[in-house]
Amino acid sequence: MPPRKRRSYTAEYKVEAAHRVIDSGRTITEVARELGIDAGMLSVWVKDERRRITAAEVHGDKPLEAAERAELQ
Repeated sequence: MPPRKRRSYTAEYKVEAAHRVIDSGRTITEVARELGIDAGMLSVWVKDERRRITAAEVHGDKPLEAAERAELQ
């Protein structure tokens, strides 16, 4: 059997997936199942995005709202 290819995700995909959890209040497990990705991996993305949001707030930057992110895409 050939070795499995490792999937890679863009930074934009990771942020969008993380915000599906952060903005909706749904669980990581629910969103991971919906996207067909590992819940542990999504958990890391959510943690990273929450840290980024907190750091932006500490430095006086306002994080983008969901509508603003959608407009940029």
